[in-house]
Amino acid sequence: MTSIEAAPILDEQTCWPAVLEFDRRSDGKFVYAVRSTGIFCRPSCPSRKPRRAQVSFFPDPSAAQQQGYRPCKRCRPQEESGEDPDSKLVGSACEYLAADNPDSIGLEQVAAQVGATPARLRRAFKNVTGLGFKQFTDAQRLDQLKTRLRQGQDVTGALYDAGYGSTSRLYEKAPSQLGMTPAAYRKGGQGVQVAYTISECSLGRVLVAATDRGICAIHLGDDANSLESGLAKEYPNAKLERVDGPLQEWVDGVLARLDGQPTGQALPLDVRATAFQRRVWQHLTTLPRRATRTYGPVGHDSGEPYSAAAVDHASRANNQDLLEQPSLA
Repeated sequence: MTSIEAAPILDEQTCWPAVLEFDRRSDGKFVYAVRSTGIFCRPSCPSRKPRRAQVSFFPDPSAAQQQGYRPCKRCRPQEESGEDPDSKLVGSACEYLAADNPDSIGLEQVAAQVGATPARLRRAFKNVTGLGFKQFTDAQRLDQLKTRLRQGQDVTGALYDAGYGSTSRLYEKAPSQLGMTPAAYRKGGQGVQVAYTISECSLGRVLVAATDRGICAIHLGDDANSLESGLAKEYPNAKLERVDGPLQEWVDGVLARLDGQPTGQALPLDVRATAFQRRVWQHLTTLPRRATRTYGPVGHDSGEPYSAAAVDHASRANNQDLLEQPSLA
């Protein structure tokens, strides 16, 4: 007697949220098909999400194809690899970038190296990291600069070795990306007050730290202790103070807005962290320069505006009131 393996039973109440969240962890567990287009996709497919009434779920690509659906050309759900093509492409590009100076390598050169067209690679970076190719390499260049400064290299040598074409290019971005001058960063934040907070996020936990000049650190990790140790190591000579008031409310609004963007779960943590950090900085730079900010506008962007009472309480708890400081333009 021949046994017939029963098809897995799908919980549609679990499948649909995974589709809405672009959940890469659900890739390989099921596919979803759209009746209006006749196409089926991975849960993490970055394409525009259809109405729920148009969607059906299948345990695997073959089941969807038996019902007449065609595989999506964007996410290629019929490929058996647990890693989607865009993540694989971005991962290969990042490995190549890490072997050289990101500022000296253009999109065309990297695309040729990984066997893709420039347009294909650009689209993959946007789909997986939420950033364009140049935005991602800019973030990598900043990481290289900070590493060189921490190692004691002089500012001029570090900025050119990291790929900055001139001192002006660095100093115009220093307040928004270092929170202090490059010289102060090289000295471990000597004489600088750094307030920080720690929040839950889609990648684990995130620590955001700021000076009176702007955000100076965004670190990802699994627990608060390791994040605080990392901050102390980066700024050994600064005065560090955890402030779970203004910064916490501010960051919560930013993270709520960012959680809907791709995070590249299949990529190494350092790549995901670089992309996540850059997106946080980009959102904060949209705030008007030297404008007094309240939590309301940031919370409103995320659909969760905060009460005036909570803002007042948090502001009173913080002597520096970081919301009065220049924003990160």
